[in-house]
Amino acid sequence: MTAVPPLAALGPYFATLSGPAPAGFRPLRELSAPDGPLAGRVAEVARVLGTDEARVAASTAHLGLAARLWSVALGAAVATGRLPDLDGARFALPPQGPFDLWLPSGDGPDASPGGLHALVMDGHLHPLAAAVRALTPLAAGLLAGNAASALVGAARQLAAVPPLRVPAATLARELLAFPDLAPAGAVTPPGGPLAFRRASCCLYYRAPSGGLCGDCVFTRAPKARP
Repeated sequence: MTAVPPLAALGPYFATLSGPAPAGFRPLRELSAPDGPLAGRVAEVARVLGTDEARVAASTAHLGLAARLWSVALGAAVATGRLPDLDGARFALPPQGPFDLWLPSGDGPDASPGGLHALVMDGHLHPLAAAVRALTPLAAGLLAGNAASALVGAARQLAAVPPLRVPAATLARELLAFPDLAPAGAVTPPGGPLAFRRASCCLYYRAPSGGLCGDCVFTRAPKARP
């Protein structure tokens, strides 16, 4: 495998901690726990966006958390051929920005589309979606769209590292074919740059300073309803 630079060079969504587990970090599975920090995170996102619409804040928070998980997992899969140990991971969630993530040392299992899907979607993003929907009513399809959008965003960011461009796009397309992600939108076929168009909207356009994302189902923002 061609040597690649540390993935942390791609930005904080790809960075992880190692060594002894930092004090105060919690098991990653608690991100979706009823008594976890998710409600506080959504409230802070609402404050930063200046919105009083709980759905907008919850969707925006969910999209950011999904992007963090996909960045770490997809990055490890294409850069090392191994899956990260998210089941043993620990996290700390600041009010804003990507959460701090500590991973246990040691190689994980060989990466495969099925293994990566089970690790991220079944292990973390499905429980996270359920936790978000327990806080505020959001369509399951919207949250699936967030997960798919976050996956494609991570793959496109990894494309900044030439040796990772093709494997990241290939693996993203394979993941987007799984039944829980396939209805989320349309992905460009192999042979060209990776691009994605959602079948849903993340609602960011409803924030006071919001707009349409590059992969939004809309080409023009709908008129916001009261």
